[in-house]
Amino acid sequence: MSVHVVAGAGSTGSRAALLLAEAGERVRLVSRRGLGPDHPRIEKVTGDTTDADRLTESTEGATTLINTTWPPYNRWPADFPPIAEAVLTAAERTGANYVSLSNSYGYGHVDGPMTENSALAPVSVKGAVRAQIWLDALAAHEAGRVRVTEVRASTYLGAGAQSAYTILAAPQILAGEPASFPGDLDVPKTWSSVDDVAHTLVTVALDDRSWGRAWHVPSSQLSVRELSERLAAAAGAPAPRLSPLSLVEVAWAGRTDPIVAEIVEMFYALEHPDVLDATLTEQTFGLSATPLDTVIADTVGGLVAV
Repeated sequence: MSVHVVAGAGSTGSRAALLLAEAGERVRLVSRRGLGPDHPRIEKVTGDTTDADRLTESTEGATTLINTTWPPYNRWPADFPPIAEAVLTAAERTGANYVSLSNSYGYGHVDGPMTENSALAPVSVKGAVRAQIWLDALAAHEAGRVRVTEVRASTYLGAGAQSAYTILAAPQILAGEPASFPGDLDVPKTWSSVDDVAHTLVTVALDDRSWGRAWHVPSSQLSVRELSERLAAAAGAPAPRLSPLSLVEVAWAGRTDPIVAEIVEMFYALEHPDVLDATLTEQTFGLSATPLDTVIADTVGGLVAV
């Protein structure tokens, strides 16, 4: 029985810890408040992922260290680098394999699907932060100091998912109220189930083929408008009254909301197709996306329960 450390007890970290425990693995789940699911093979540990010494202590004897910790959206440039440095340091000190959870921001504006082999070419501050975290980890891997891999997902759906869509639009749609969402509502977007994110994290953590490269979470593609219509139908809500928010409107709203203000630099990804291709991950590990109807039902259930 191996020991695995999961940093972060949010929707993906808790799911990944539970999947490992149910597979017979021992897990140390590290978070600031010592939260997480109850399971006899999950040890909930209090710790800050910016504290390399504390994280090293928690990771001693572990086979893998999976980092799912993300700071608030408006704090990425300041808070992400210290987290990434501490986690990488803990992995190097202990010899644990390092699995990092990321997203597609590092690719920048791509015409066509983004594959696992697409070059990193960020056009935003948040994208540059994510790209540098991976490049630093990859450099450590290539120098032989640690084995690393990265799992990249897109906009989250599912029970407990936190994303711009589940915050800005979905609650209003389920309530039968007018809803607005930034960008073009009719171009293809990628939606990643939080369950599929956790499943991919655990799969690559346990497979020797994973190391030294990034992998995409198998996900679904459809427009914001199509998703909204299916979400309303699944909940028995009225047909959505959905309108687009322009860049100017987002910037105006951002004057008083620091999280919304961060959407401005990411607006390019909202007005153009944003398609994450996970073919390599699917073919290598035999993974597939959860059926969209199931993901939508889980999303509705999670929002209704809040």
